[in-house]
Amino acid sequence: MTEAVLLVGGKGTRLQPLTIHTPKPMVPAAGVPFLAHQLARARAAGVQHVVLATSYLAEVFEPYFGDGSAHGIRLTYVHEDEPLGTGGAIRHAAAALTARPGEPVLVFNGDILTGLDIRDLLLRHERAQADVTLHLTRVADPRAFGLVPTDADGRVLAFTEKPRRPEEIVTDQINAGCYVFRREIIDTIPTGRPVSVERETFPALLAGRALLHGVVDSSYWLDLGRPASFVQASADLVRGIVRSPAVPGEPGEYLVLPGAHVESGARLTGGTVVGTGAHVAADAEIEGSVVLDGARVEAGARVRASMVGTGARVGPRTVLDGAVIGDHSEIGADNELREGARIWCGTAIPDAAIRFSAV
Repeated sequence: MTEAVLLVGGKGTRLQPLTIHTPKPMVPAAGVPFLAHQLARARAAGVQHVVLATSYLAEVFEPYFGDGSAHGIRLTYVHEDEPLGTGGAIRHAAAALTARPGEPVLVFNGDILTGLDIRDLLLRHERAQADVTLHLTRVADPRAFGLVPTDADGRVLAFTEKPRRPEEIVTDQINAGCYVFRREIIDTIPTGRPVSVERETFPALLAGRALLHGVVDSSYWLDLGRPASFVQASADLVRGIVRSPAVPGEPGEYLVLPGAHVESGARLTGGTVVGTGAHVAADAEIEGSVVLDGARVEAGARVRASMVGTGARVGPRTVLDGAVIGDHSEIGADNELREGARIWCGTAIPDAAIRFSAV
């Protein structure tokens, strides 16, 4: 049986206000919590049991996913009272695994959308007889990521976390947040304290001459750590740029969930999602955005690359461009919010109060 650990305990600070009331993996993308896409892809790759390593707002997960049977997978929930870091969370979750020494265990970060062929990663781990296999991807600017150079055979040579000096940028290959561990390697991670798998576990394994194998993959990859990336991921899922069995509909320019009302004359493009109970008025234009459950976008509003929170209202003729509107906020008519503007949950902005706001 193939098992996996999914790390879903982070606070999602960079995604606020989306994560004030909702843990990051439960924020909707393409009509369902983002976690649903990860579970669906894991199930499609043959994973039968997933341990969810939870911490922040841990009580939110189980009421939605239950034991996993409705999603074709078995779920176990493991809670950290205090955050243990990536390595500590993996070690803590291992108590719920049944894999024997030598068997593979997949580990996923809970904020990465990827088109990675998970079956192929497992196969290449087996062929390499590696202690740990890492999914790597190439990026144009690697400074914000952990660099992982490899030799011609894929053996990992070093780890450099978020290089600060130009001479530290020795490769464009980065840690893409998906791993295959031999079970007994997980059991070597210290217990009872925070451990970073990137800064402590992997360098220690290299120093101990363990075989760490890197698989460089050029498929779709996106880190959902910031609101703009999250909105982009949702739009790319809706349009089928990256495929997920969990998307509740066929690929297209928009996804309107049951119970939503879109008036005649409204224009939805670019992978827009309109949530259950949401209302989009005539002459509104929404491009590549997410309108969550119960929200309202009034007549003549223009919304692009933005997130409109649950129960929020965007007034007539208001312009949102790269903005995030928190849950139950009220944005009056004739406002303009652009370039990363974030409106906190429950905020009320009067008519024509803001012509431009940026963070």
